[in-house]
Amino acid sequence: MSSTPEKATAHATTDEKTVSQHSASTPTPNANPDNVDAAWTYLDNHREAANQEDSDPVDLATLRRKIDWHIVPLMFCCYTMQFLDKVILNYAGVMTIRQDLNLQGNDFSNVATFLFVGLLCFEIPNIYFLQRFPAAKWLGFNVTAWGIATACGAAATGYTSLLVSRVFLGIFEATIGPSLILISSQWYTKSEQAPRFSFWYLGLGIGQILGGAVSYAFQLIAPASSALSGWRIMFLSLGLVTAVIGILTTLLIPDTPMQARWLSDVEKVALLRHISTNRTGIDNKTFRLEEIFEALMDPQLYLMLLSVVLLASSSGVVTTYSATLIRNMGYDPKQAALMNMPSGAISIFFTLLVGYGVRKQSHRWAWIIACLIPAILGAALMSFLPTSNKSGVLAGLYLVNAVVAPLAVFYNWTAANFGGATKRAFAAAVVSGSFSIGNIIGPQTFQARDAPEYRPAKLSVVGTQAGCALTTFLLFVHYRWQNKKRKAAADSETEEAFMSPEAWARMTDKENRRFRYSY
Repeated sequence: MSSTPEKATAHATTDEKTVSQHSASTPTPNANPDNVDAAWTYLDNHREAANQEDSDPVDLATLRRKIDWHIVPLMFCCYTMQFLDKVILNYAGVMTIRQDLNLQGNDFSNVATFLFVGLLCFEIPNIYFLQRFPAAKWLGFNVTAWGIATACGAAATGYTSLLVSRVFLGIFEATIGPSLILISSQWYTKSEQAPRFSFWYLGLGIGQILGGAVSYAFQLIAPASSALSGWRIMFLSLGLVTAVIGILTTLLIPDTPMQARWLSDVEKVALLRHISTNRTGIDNKTFRLEEIFEALMDPQLYLMLLSVVLLASSSGVVTTYSATLIRNMGYDPKQAALMNMPSGAISIFFTLLVGYGVRKQSHRWAWIIACLIPAILGAALMSFLPTSNKSGVLAGLYLVNAVVAPLAVFYNWTAANFGGATKRAFAAAVVSGSFSIGNIIGPQTFQARDAPEYRPAKLSVVGTQAGCALTTFLLFVHYRWQNKKRKAAADSETEEAFMSPEAWARMTDKENRRFRYSY
């Protein structure tokens, strides 16, 4: 995507405006509410504000900052808590949860796995709910519900009850990725989405750091001084914090930009003009089954699915077993919790690097591979060095965390490259489901018979990341080939048609020949 001027002053010449306004005022079949996005209906009812924005343009940099402060912090908190609520099982594993609940053999791995089974099973129903309800409201409801599920984990009395609480946690967390993808696509252009995705995705790294500190703090609670074990208080406390964030998300994030009470009509028009070049729409409740069939025939969906499965297999290993691997090197539980915290710093560094890099230079595929290279190196250090070489193994364990940053880019690709409301919701669910599949596979590579080295699991991290690098490059080749076939139409696209129904027509990326894929 070409960069957009900071001020909306280069909108159109007088002749271009006349043509655009004439086109917008001429009735067309595409103006049917079923065939056009809700954004056009708003623009059609606020032509006076559009004329005012033409004569006195809104400063886009100021407008972006205003949106950032209202939207991104809550998205960040939601993603931080969804990761933290998952990763506390990792830290509980080095506390007393195994002894308190009498977990035997592969019970711990199964509990970690079935969270993602629940998440995966609810991805398909989630498509319907995201199509029928505002993404922000649906997200807020589910964040509140999974907070309650996390808190209920504190009441577990054995393997079965802990498993049930984690399955429900997965069911409610199924919406986090798709919802944040759809919300981000409503407020930003394709190039602007990348750093915003990276910012709320920082919640993963922050969650790793906070998880270590929280685990350490709750391990300081002596059993004699509390009626509950430290891990139970940890589950209860974090669950209640999550529920509060969910309520705030429901109340504070608008359903669409058109319903933001903190934006004036002129600012809303300026925003819609600015993001009209996405050609992915903002809000359309019509469910089109044919868009799902189109997605199922689209090669990019399968390349994306395979890439995320491979990526998440490694991520699942890091999320669930990093603290255990550190403890198996001879550290006590408190040390293991604290020494896992640098993993979060590595995640944050690479996430910021990728977000900045994509915003400045695009080439998402290259930034993904740039993260996979140090992660592969880290996996090799983990796999081939003896555990007696603590410094080398720890360095490898930390470097592997570079693998978490590319997921934000895959989320961004999904928002940018799938046009059509139903198709985009379906693709977001598939990508999120792929993440679940990878996280189901990852923990299962840790088998009790392989303890304490877990060599097969470590080797799987090397192989899956190398495979992800290959599929990512194939995605780049596919997008470049598709753009070459539609180059003439894409090059003629500007913001100036934003008042025309055709700019907001309900079309998929395949149907819209002006659509251009980002890579």
